[in-house]
Amino acid sequence: MKSVCNIAVELIKYRRAHSSTASRWLREEMCKELKTKVLRLPPPTAHQEGHTDGAEVLSCTVKALKEGHVVALPTDTIYGLACLAQDSEAIRKIYDIKGRNGQKPLAICVGESQDIYKYCKVKVKEELLGDLLPGPVTLVFERSEVLNTDLNPFTSLVGVRIPDHAFMRRLCQMCGEPLALTSANISSHISTVEVHEFQDLWPRVALVVDGGPIGDQSRLGSTVVDLSVLGKYRIIRPGCALSSTVDVLEHKYGLLFLEE
Repeated sequence: MKSVCNIAVELIKYRRAHSSTASRWLREEMCKELKTKVLRLPPPTAHQEGHTDGAEVLSCTVKALKEGHVVALPTDTIYGLACLAQDSEAIRKIYDIKGRNGQKPLAICVGESQDIYKYCKVKVKEELLGDLLPGPVTLVFERSEVLNTDLNPFTSLVGVRIPDHAFMRRLCQMCGEPLALTSANISSHISTVEVHEFQDLWPRVALVVDGGPIGDQSRLGSTVVDLSVLGKYRIIRPGCALSSTVDVLEHKYGLLFLEE
């Protein structure tokens, strides 16, 4: 078996002839060494040589999650780390991988707006959910009794996402339960929009889904808004969709800003 040092030496030779693909080659070779799978998600419009079929990526990701692993994957805002929200041991793995403060909550991710009602006590109109989701917004509600008590046990609230990302929504649907979701980085470090930016985490996850560079490259993450109080809203994190979110909440549904 090749050592990582030998791989690095081979990279130097390889780069001279193939500099445009050298970094990707090194990442894939190192993942072989570290037993981490990297699967490239095909574009939504066409199958390209070198990309794994989308159905195969979904199948492999579902399998890894069902086996209790943490995976890295693309969303509509930044790359994330995910596990099954109902799997307490997997949740502990995410905190350990990120070096995350145990008092910082994880959001959940579901595939359809109807799923929100199972895990959250919703106090807004269904139409409001449809106006904001799928999209780069995390909505915070009071959690229901169905949700794993080991997920954010220090709060009665939970944030929920439906990313505007077909792979993520289909993944949640195939899992049949919510994912716990957080950014793919060491806690307090910059958010990531390409897989090579969190390469230091690869050895600690079972699977990396490479969806290419994330669209707007803003690194701001989703806008997080608390809707747990009837008729009011509170911005927890401005994120990348603040203006459009506030416009919907205030002008279309008449919600009032909740003072601290």
